[in-house]
Amino acid sequence: MGNPEAQQRVSRSQGIRAMFYVMQPSEATFQTLDEVPDYVKEATPCFISLMLLELVVSWIRKGKPPGRLDDALTSLSAGVLSRLPRLFSRSIELTSYIYIWENYRLFSLPWDSPWTWYLTFLGVDFSYYWFHRMAHEVNMMWAAHQTHHSSEDYNLSTALRQSVFQVYTSWIFYSPLALVIPPSVYAVHLQFNLLYQFWIHTELIDNLGPLELILNTPSHHRVHHGRNRYCIDKNYAGTLIIWDRIFGTFEAENKKVVYGLTHPINTFDPLKVQFHHLVYMWTTFWDTPGFFNKCSVIFKGPGWGPGKPRLGLSEDIPEVTGKEVPFSSLASYLLKIYAVVQFAVMLTFYEETFAEKAALTQLTLLLRVCFFMLTLTSIGFILDQRQDAAAVEASRCLVFLTLSRFGHLKPLISSLSTPLEIFFSICIAFWGVRSMKQLASGLWK
Repeated sequence: MGNPEAQQRVSRSQGIRAMFYVMQPSEATFQTLDEVPDYVKEATPCFISLMLLELVVSWIRKGKPPGRLDDALTSLSAGVLSRLPRLFSRSIELTSYIYIWENYRLFSLPWDSPWTWYLTFLGVDFSYYWFHRMAHEVNMMWAAHQTHHSSEDYNLSTALRQSVFQVYTSWIFYSPLALVIPPSVYAVHLQFNLLYQFWIHTELIDNLGPLELILNTPSHHRVHHGRNRYCIDKNYAGTLIIWDRIFGTFEAENKKVVYGLTHPINTFDPLKVQFHHLVYMWTTFWDTPGFFNKCSVIFKGPGWGPGKPRLGLSEDIPEVTGKEVPFSSLASYLLKIYAVVQFAVMLTFYEETFAEKAALTQLTLLLRVCFFMLTLTSIGFILDQRQDAAAVEASRCLVFLTLSRFGHLKPLISSLSTPLEIFFSICIAFWGVRSMKQLASGLWK
């Protein structure tokens, strides 16, 4: 996962089977880290195909889409944000692992042994279970992980709602593996474990029979995403549900699951989705008296308070009636379509940036990242119908034209440059006029 030229090619069959962990050691074993394919990147077409398939099947079976457009856009925005740090450096989950392997390993298991491959599968999944559990039981870690739980829908787009800074704690739980397991084997299973968890984010698959006893399934993971009292802090599994059964955190799906945080944040602003709990922690930290109580705010559960047990009290969790109405955008249908178009334009530059990052200057990378973040923020403002949405969007479109003129944002197909500049110029005029009307209206009040 280092040098793209050294990476092994992934066949279409392997790309699909990797999503379900249906791979043999002989086809996913590599001597060096540079040879390990970027399976997550290769799976992007599968992500899109499965989301489209989910949409079609949901329309056929239920007569409606599997979720809401505004919620799906927010989930995709979180996924985009979570990958931005990798434009500048390799994932800390790999860099920390390599450092421990090179300096502190006890001995080296053979990289080409099937036994090493299967042992790593169990080791990575076991480590993920404990990371995931701690991400719910330690408030500081929950501040990152809550992003993934903030969606009030449950569909394949929810799987992509990832945290920007979750990886800065998850690496700790995988570190012991570096004492004996080669990085190339670890890198394969780290990706497979992540990919497996994509397809279980759906309501279209009910029960998988005997597989429910061993594997993490859509039914088990729906419980994990529920805000019902019986769902809280249950089913932490990545691939194998056996860890939950062994350590007493398993709960079967038995009542209608209501999704999202126990206290919904009611926003589509991607930055607030990522960081709102940190702000809450900061306020709570200073409002809580006593040094040890302040430490407890950070290191005990998100439901803890003075005089309460480490994970809080179940009666503090709001009761679920089953009649909860998810927070939805009040933006018009046309504005939502506009947001989708702008997101799609941004996404083409985003993917091109990752594909060509070796050829781009650090200045261009930085400017593009700022533009991506501004685009996602502006889309969130539009969906939230904020008063400053028009001014922010007009400014964003002006930024695009500026970056385009100075060569920092150029489409792969050069003939599209002029149409894009015309389109963004029209957008500046529209949002500029709208912003001026709002300003004038405010002055007259």
